[in-house]
Amino acid sequence: MRVLQPGALSPRQTLVDVALGWERTYGVAPSITCTISEYDAAMLVGLSDEEYAAQGQSRTAVMKGVDFIHRGLRFQVKANRPSGKPGSPVTLVSKAKNFDWDRLIWLLYDSKYVLQEAWEWEVTAYRARFEFVSRLGPREMRLGKCIFLSTASQDRSGVRRSRA
Repeated sequence: MRVLQPGALSPRQTLVDVALGWERTYGVAPSITCTISEYDAAMLVGLSDEEYAAQGQSRTAVMKGVDFIHRGLRFQVKANRPSGKPGSPVTLVSKAKNFDWDRLIWLLYDSKYVLQEAWEWEVTAYRARFEFVSRLGPREMRLGKCIFLSTASQDRSGVRRSRA
């Protein structure tokens, strides 16, 4: 597993800085969580920045089921970020709408887009467990394989990285 340490001048950090500035000014952040999470998930599983950029040239924002491919596996990414405002803790996780992928990664961020947790699901296990479940939350997603857990998240949740 790679540790995500985006550089101060990286496109990721620039996007986060702009979004947080927008949120300070207008009260609501623009929708960047999907973009940030796809990049972060790719980096977590070992895709290089160059490989991710090359794949991006042939991807579209509405590609069905697959956000990126690595080592022959098709990855779907889901993510949540609370705003930090009262009443904003994450309680609902978006379900996969199809099963045209091999692995799903769910990421949880803090209000500053700092990754707190990442959990991986194999398509067969995800489908068996959640296909007929109407509502998913962080508790359900944490039943998967933990691929990243920040120290702050371990302290807050009591979840330990050793579950993976």
